[in-house]
This record gives sequence, structure tokens and C-alpha cells, in this order.
Amino acid sequence: MATILSLTRYVRQIFTAFVAHFEIGSIMEKILIVDDEVDICYFLSRNLNRKNFDASYVNTLREARIAISESSPSIILLDNHLPDGLGMDFAAEIKKDYPSLKIVMITAHDTTNDRYVASENGINSFLSKPFMMTEVFNAIEEIQTLR
Repeated sequence: MATILSLTRYVRQIFTAFVAHFEIGSIMEKILIVDDEVDICYFLSRNLNRKNFDASYVNTLREARIAISESSPSIILLDNHLPDGLGMDFAAEIKKDYPSLKIVMITAHDTTNDRYVASENGINSFLSKPFMMTEVFNAIEEIQTLR
């Protein structure tokens, strides 16, 4: 009986360490959401935080520049049409200073030309609105393999 209790404690310790390792490891991924639609920002950040990402959001490109320099996200979910400019132009600009930064374009304006310009400007993935969270998670997973 004592052996079974010892084995149970040992298995519990291993399981706890295993879970803690993966929770701590994945929360280090910082994601910045840049979108002028607050409801989309809230929806994305809430779902990403539930999956142990460190997600935050801003609503303009000006705020995005500040957030990138202060918090150093590894991934940006970027809308294209923002009050102070185009996300595609911003991506090309920001990639010069942060070449390892991964960018997912999320936009309601999805044309073949937009996708082409996005890839030329360093955007790693392109999602069309409306989207499902599974698409966002798949895009993030795909980007994580690019490192």
C-alpha cells in the first residue's frame, strides 16, 4: 500500500511539472493586435489569453509603434485599414527595424493584389474577415514554425 501511495505522489509530481512547463513556456509568446474595431480586439485578446498567449491590443498605427518598442511582441495581428494609415505600409516599415517580427494581416479587403502586396511587404500570413479563431490559431502555429 505504501508503494502505491509513493508511486501516486511521484506520478502527480511529474504531471504537475509537465503541465507547469508547457503553461509557462507558451505564455511567453507576446502578441499585439492592431485593429480599430474594439470588439475584434477584445474577442482576439480574450481568446488568445485563454490559450496562454500574452495578448494586448492597440487601435492605431501610432499606438502600435509605441507598443512594439515597449513590449517587443513576437507576433502582430494587423488590420489593413486603420485611421492613421494602411497596415501593409506599416508592415514594410516596421520589418526594417524588427525583421524577426511575424505579422498576420487580418482584413475585410481580400483581393489577390492585396495578398501579393502583403507578401512583398513581409507579411507572413493573411486572414480574411470574418474569421474563426481556429484560423487565427492555425496562422499563429504556422508562423511559429518559421523561426
